[in-house]
Order: sequence, then C-alpha cells, then structure tokens
Amino acid sequence: MVEVRLRQAREADFPAIRALIRQVRINPTGLDWRRFIVAVLPSDEIIACGQVKPVPGELWELASLAVVSDYRRHGIASAIIKRLLAGASRPMYLTCRSSLGGFYKRFGFKNVDPEATPRYYRRLQKLAGAFIRFSGSDEHLLVMKLD
Repeated sequence: MVEVRLRQAREADFPAIRALIRQVRINPTGLDWRRFIVAVLPSDEIIACGQVKPVPGELWELASLAVVSDYRRHGIASAIIKRLLAGASRPMYLTCRSSLGGFYKRFGFKNVDPEATPRYYRRLQKLAGAFIRFSGSDEHLLVMKLD
C-alpha cells in the first residue's frame, strides 16, 4: 500500500494541480486551488486531486478528480471523494465518461434522466458528444447526481 496523506491544497500547489489535470486529459476549466483536496506522498509530491466547484444554476459539482496513473487502484480517488463529499452541499452533480458510471454509483450517485438534466449539463453533453464522436470513441458523457 502506498503511503499517502490528504490535505487541503495550497496556492503553491496550483501548477502541479493544473499539470495533473492536463496529464489525465479532463476538463481544465474552473480550477481554483482553494477548492481542492490533494493526495501527497511523504515527499509532499501531489499524486491526486479533486474539487467541489460551483456551476451555473447555483449547483455544485464534484470535479477535477485526477490520479497519476502509477497510483491508480489504491483507493486514493475514493478517499478524496469521501473527503470532498463529507461537508458538501446537496444535490451534487458530476460528469464523467460513461465507463466510469459504476465507480461513482458506489458513492450514491445516480444517472440523471435526460429530461431532468439541468441546462448547463445539457449544453456540456452536446459539446462533449461532438468531441467524442470526432474521436471515434464508444463513450458518452454521463451526468450523475447525488441527493
């Protein structure tokens, strides 16, 4: 097992957070170091991160969850999610690749019916859908909600 500590991000962590988000190729918008929890090695190297961010419509989103590939499948993402959700407002939304839906269901998230999807996420799904079709992937953008 990897020795990892979770802590609140610091301003000096922002370049490493941004680099990790880019490395794992997830949405790089809305990054604010003050909202992040980071997972660090004993050397204080950041190996994972996540945030809860506000989105249009006075909604909250679990976002920017990223783990360095060498440290995946060690429970680090789960620990970050639990920490972020512990005091967070509800409902909480998230977007993910459709293949990751089962992972988030373990935390109580459920798929949002297209008719009930808030406008912000409908626009995001349209944009992501075009990009995903262009890439040739079978995936689609899944919107999930935790009440």
